[in-house]
Amino acid sequence: MLILYTDFAPLRAIFVSMNFTNEQIKSIASSSAESFGFFLVDLVIRGDSRNRIIEVFIDGEKNISAEDCALVSRDINSKLNDIFENFRLDVSSPGTDRPLVYLKQFPKHLNRKFEISYTEGEQLKKITGKLTEINGEYLTFYSSNKSVMVNFNNIKQAKVIPTIS
Repeated sequence: MLILYTDFAPLRAIFVSMNFTNEQIKSIASSSAESFGFFLVDLVIRGDSRNRIIEVFIDGEKNISAEDCALVSRDINSKLNDIFENFRLDVSSPGTDRPLVYLKQFPKHLNRKFEISYTEGEQLKKITGKLTEINGEYLTFYSSNKSVMVNFNNIKQAKVIPTIS
């Protein structure tokens, strides 16, 4: 499920700092998310100074609501208004099309089906299985009638497979 909150910031009569970097924008987005108990998963900045699009993906240890996205969006927007003349800010949860990137994203997905790519030694392996256990940095997936334990640090990509019920 993807939850999106969009805030358009039309024509602002403020000078734009040309030295403002993506890392500084990332820092603002990260601190805003953390101030509400969430964490930054990804940041995508597209466009040019006349039509900048800033996409912020946040997650939490519990599910993210539209209201959560709106809170974070308003906070980020208030800080970016002084920096950019024109921009569109989109704040959303990662959705099922984006891979999980942090270990702290996995617990809320226990008993859900995953597509995992991971390394074992020099070999890249792929499995589809249900996440059944998390023990420290080790995740256990039930796949092909057996349990497969994978160290989180060896995971190259992990995607939740949506189920229709």
